[in-house]
Amino acid sequence: MTVNISDALEIIYNKVTAKSRHIVPIEEALGAIVAKDYVATFDLPRFDNSAMDGYAVKVADAGKKVSVKEVTYAGDMAEEVFSEGEVVKIMTGAPTPNGCEAIVPIENVEVHEDGTITLPNDIKMNMMIRWKGEDIKSGKTFLSAQTEVTAYTLALLASQGITHIEVYRKPKVVVFSTGDELKAHYERIEQHQLYNSNAPMFVARAKELGCDVSYIASSGDTIEALKEAVKNAQDADLILTSGGVSVGDKDFTKEAFLELGLESYFTGVEIKPGKPTHFGKLGSCFVVNLPGNPLASMVNFEMFVKPTIAKLSGSRAFYHGLITTKMRTEHKQRAGKSTVILGEWDGESFLPIKNQKPGMVSPLQSADGLIVTTKEIDYLAKEQEVKMIPIKLDLKSEERREFFIKK
Repeated sequence: MTVNISDALEIIYNKVTAKSRHIVPIEEALGAIVAKDYVATFDLPRFDNSAMDGYAVKVADAGKKVSVKEVTYAGDMAEEVFSEGEVVKIMTGAPTPNGCEAIVPIENVEVHEDGTITLPNDIKMNMMIRWKGEDIKSGKTFLSAQTEVTAYTLALLASQGITHIEVYRKPKVVVFSTGDELKAHYERIEQHQLYNSNAPMFVARAKELGCDVSYIASSGDTIEALKEAVKNAQDADLILTSGGVSVGDKDFTKEAFLELGLESYFTGVEIKPGKPTHFGKLGSCFVVNLPGNPLASMVNFEMFVKPTIAKLSGSRAFYHGLITTKMRTEHKQRAGKSTVILGEWDGESFLPIKNQKPGMVSPLQSADGLIVTTKEIDYLAKEQEVKMIPIKLDLKSEERREFFIKK
């Protein structure tokens, strides 16, 4: 069954589910997906405290000369009480004393030789006080399930004294390629042979997306050889192959999987490049067979394998993210098929890579993102607004650019 791009994605969204969970130290959870909601067991801050080094004061003492009663440091118990005409010297993060109405920064007072100080005239009620629970309230969810753990998530967890977290296990992905003519990049090749560029690319990309990945060497172009390779990979969550899915005398990949009991969800996608992409399930393992052409395989990996991995990971952010941008130049193409266009993006505009044929490798490194056109589109105008699916999100620039927002 050949489906359009939208239907292929909908099948993936509906069929693929997250795998098992486990509990790990928070330091080892980076990049994993949280498996349950986490509720705060105490307020953060745990007590009212000072936002500045300064003085805890009464508003009525504004503009007056007052005496310094005590000094409170972060980690100290709060001074029990103080009266008008008195202040408590206080350090950043120290608990505010009972009756504190504001904090006056230390640089805003006049210090006298006798140890007294004169307060400024403009003291506002509650200024420079950090309130108990203003950051995180006890009993409230502070970390939701199906979100990715980042370095900043660890700060949240540590602030609640949490040492271990329940996350979904990383998807286990097995990559292999078919073709007697394919050799590993570290092997010597004959004139009639090719290096396998797809497998290292997919192994690395799956790792970038948070998977545990292993690779099975080139599997040959006979049904029996392919079936043996599939059996060796069947304990994975996802098997990813490239090659052997188009029409050809030695293209046995689909047949090998079907003979082992593969349930096919679709056997092709109406997409250019990469129509012969096959998605299904073998037991509890999902299977994606991609074309052997490197650029076509890369495009279909980004379009279909990436959301499959996101679903397996337990993330609720499994749809393609989009960046609204504009065309840097005009672009002409042949209408008739939904087409994926790789391009460079500088943060302001999208530039289609000029020469991007299905069998090419060189455009892959240059591609910052891709756009997808419907089959009716044969022309995109310069400055036309487009939606780009990003491939590289860690955006840096080769040129110094202004980042301040000014009046």
